Amino acid sequence: MINAFARQAEQAGFGEIMSPIFEDIGVFKRLGESTDVVTKEMFDFFDKGDPPQHLALRPELTASVCRAFAEHRPTPAWKVWYEGPQFRYEQPQAGRYRQFTQVGVETLGTDDPQADVDTVVLGWRFYQSLGLREVTLLINSLGDANCRPAYLAALQAYLSSNALGLSPQSQATLERNPLRVLDSKRPEDEAVIAGAPLMVDFLSDETAEHFAAVRAGLDQLGIPYELSPRLVRGLDYYTRTTFEFAAEALTSAQNAVGGGGRYDGLVEALGGPPTPGIGFALGVDRILLACDAEGVFADEESTVKVFVVDVTETNEALRICEELRAAGLGADRAYDGRSMKAQMKVADRSGARFAVIVGDDELAAGEVTVRDLRGDGGQQRVPNHQLVATIAQAVGSVT
Repeated sequence: MINAFARQAEQAGFGEIMSPIFEDIGVFKRLGESTDVVTKEMFDFFDKGDPPQHLALRPELTASVCRAFAEHRPTPAWKVWYEGPQFRYEQPQAGRYRQFTQVGVETLGTDDPQADVDTVVLGWRFYQSLGLREVTLLINSLGDANCRPAYLAALQAYLSSNALGLSPQSQATLERNPLRVLDSKRPEDEAVIAGAPLMVDFLSDETAEHFAAVRAGLDQLGIPYELSPRLVRGLDYYTRTTFEFAAEALTSAQNAVGGGGRYDGLVEALGGPPTPGIGFALGVDRILLACDAEGVFADEESTVKVFVVDVTETNEALRICEELRAAGLGADRAYDGRSMKAQMKVADRSGARFAVIVGDDELAAGEVTVRDLRGDGGQQRVPNHQLVATIAQAVGSVT
């Protein structure tokens, strides 16, 4: 899956970046002091330096990419893709792990809405290429530094007046950042959130034009989407275009298989020049669950073509396996001197197409018995010197 993503990203002009698995904790604190990722979920530690440095395992990769841009100042527009493990101290559940793998892209140095369109389309086409058909694209605009303050004031006033209808967790979130309340998936918060003011009603003319251009680009390319005016995602750095991919085949609440948006102030917060950016991260673990739910992958054919069953207490299984492997034919065997019945059970579980059986009669005659495990169950005796040619021909005929 990662190789498939890499091909699509590189065809779109993205080069691979590899960032450290841990960095100074200050890099990730720029994600937003009110976000759960910063306040609850980071794995952090002090190293053995003098004085010790406060470090953190990366909970996501956008901040690391922006740190790299601020440090090395590549020529914009800088387009990179990445893959690798992230770490968050969360309660493990279906589709949510403390170590999880992501792939993603970032484009730094342009605020052209066409870059937003290209980014969203890359994610959409990737899901299509895997065979996923039950994915919904949700989009929203979170405004910018000029128009968001008025919205936040209206949201704060509304939520404060309805605070008694919120869960205790959302009441605590309200004190830190009212925008994060909209990200709650708790049933008891639904009614209050449903009546909250919408950011799209507070967009400035410039920001509204940018969002309209993004939508027009998606419409032109025939990319289906749904407007989701309360979509805020889980990080504070998002501005303007925000989007999420939801896998409808996943029945749990954790059905987001990727998402992203603009983060036009993040590079500057990390010590770089004012630099607009747009990107996404896709959850590999959850995408694989969605693929299983939709049944888009055929059962993988075993690379083991032959399983050697040897009950002679000699090294025949060792010799035969090596001979077959040297000829490019996948072969495996059992160990510990098991019985014929036990070894045949292992052979069946291995997924091999053929069993090569060596008993005392075969050993004395310089032959083996080749049995078809997946076809008609037929078998034949074959001289040792003809085994490789016989298996190669049989494998070729069944593929």
